[in-house]
Amino acid sequence: MLIPKSVNRLIGQAMHTYNMLNDGDSVLVAVSGGMDSMTLAAVLNEWRKKAPITYKLTAVHLDMGFAPGSFSRLARQQLAKIGIEVEIESTTFGPDALNAEQGKSGCFHCARKRRSRLFSLAREKGCNKLALGHHKEDIIETFFLNLLYSGNISTMVPSQPLFNGKLTVIRPFAFLDKQQVGTMAEAFNLQAVENPCPLAGTSKRERVRKILSVLTNEDAQIKGNIFSALSNVRNEYLLRHPVSS
Repeated sequence: MLIPKSVNRLIGQAMHTYNMLNDGDSVLVAVSGGMDSMTLAAVLNEWRKKAPITYKLTAVHLDMGFAPGSFSRLARQQLAKIGIEVEIESTTFGPDALNAEQGKSGCFHCARKRRSRLFSLAREKGCNKLALGHHKEDIIETFFLNLLYSGNISTMVPSQPLFNGKLTVIRPFAFLDKQQVGTMAEAFNLQAVENPCPLAGTSKRERVRKILSVLTNEDAQIKGNIFSALSNVRNEYLLRHPVSS
């Protein structure tokens, strides 16, 4: 499959700017069953055919336990279309998180468990890179999530070294719009697997997404301005943390 030149260039820019991949890397790509992560697996697999470097690619899917077996089977079928084998691990992370919060806001606990297990899997499989399918909108949404609900100015970054550099989380789609990811997914003939989580569509991220949708629909430049602002911080015009008495 030929990735559109404009999209391929943006992926390459993100890779180069943040030094995401190097010769000999072993990459664990986390496939959730959503459009973004499956498309990332497809792109990284495609890049291996023409990249001037050699890297190993392993796709994994954590079954969160909401629809044991069926959700994972559909995700596997999607990736089989493009010749990617995915390793599936069954968990009860989803139901456990809901029980911990009495059915309210279990998203944080669920995500934390999933992230922790992915880190462990990367270590167990000898992978030094963990690839996630987050794109530009995800980065912007995370900024507003942290601003509105955590009281800090931060976001997810395209490349994040962890554990003293033993593992680096990379986000090759960091410079792409969701629409561009969707265009690639269509070209790969991939369809998202419906999320079986009972809280799907009701999270804080979804609230932020709706707010941003209103703003960006009113002015197409707003999204680009927000994204640019995340690397154009004027610290001298931010407040100092108050000294406790």
